[in-house]
Amino acid sequence: MNAIFVAKKPAGLSSNHFLNRLKRKYNCKKAGFSGTLDPFASGALLVAFGSYTRLFSHINKSPKIYKATMWLGAKSESGDNQNISEIAILPPFEPEILNKTIAKLSGEISYTPPKFSAKNINGTRAYKLARSGVDFELKTQTMQVFNAKITNYSHPFLSFEISVSEGSYVRSYAQIFAKNLGVNATLSALERVSEGGLCYENERFLDPVLLLNLEKNEYFGDILEIKNGKKLDKTKFKRQTNGKFLLIYDDFFSIIEIKNDEVIYCLNKVEKC
Repeated sequence: MNAIFVAKKPAGLSSNHFLNRLKRKYNCKKAGFSGTLDPFASGALLVAFGSYTRLFSHINKSPKIYKATMWLGAKSESGDNQNISEIAILPPFEPEILNKTIAKLSGEISYTPPKFSAKNINGTRAYKLARSGVDFELKTQTMQVFNAKITNYSHPFLSFEISVSEGSYVRSYAQIFAKNLGVNATLSALERVSEGGLCYENERFLDPVLLLNLEKNEYFGDILEIKNGKKLDKTKFKRQTNGKFLLIYDDFFSIIEIKNDEVIYCLNKVEKC
């Protein structure tokens, strides 16, 4: 079974456990997802079955839009509503201060990913090391904040909506926001609304060709050359400029890249539904 769709993960469940539920629901053994959602988080999770699991790296998943609630005064090792070690009673902030802070935190921001994350550290997930008490450091990264706005403030809870680049951590953004206020904070809720414009639509199956958003090309040589993964001649293509292209046939599609005089298979013979 080949399929790709957006599912809605509930809070309190890991992305892997949720995927197992979907595999049983659709009776499909081969499945995967793009963009892990933390167990405490909910919302849009891009899921693929069968050979469509090979498409993730070719789909644009930015921007990612989230709705989040920050708990001002709470301290947590994981930056979420788990592992809370301290709660300080703070006086309310003036709305002007909060608005200035969120306006300041836009564009490219440097941050350190949370240790309780799915980052890979020498073959082990960072959250597993953190739970075991292993000391380690994560490299500083950058995230792009396209837009952020406060949607509600009911002290000590501050709700906001944020649009960020792929790979960003909203938990880290909340830590930076709180640091600018001179206080601790953690996320008490997080919901992913969409990935690259894809949002939850009752698990409606999507057309993978439309998701790829690649320019179509034509190959004038023998189709068997593509089916058998043979080396392709650049001069036999309709478009011969450098770039990635989509080749569509009756029962399959392929992604190739033309780079100078060489034709490279990025993804070959993906069966169509």
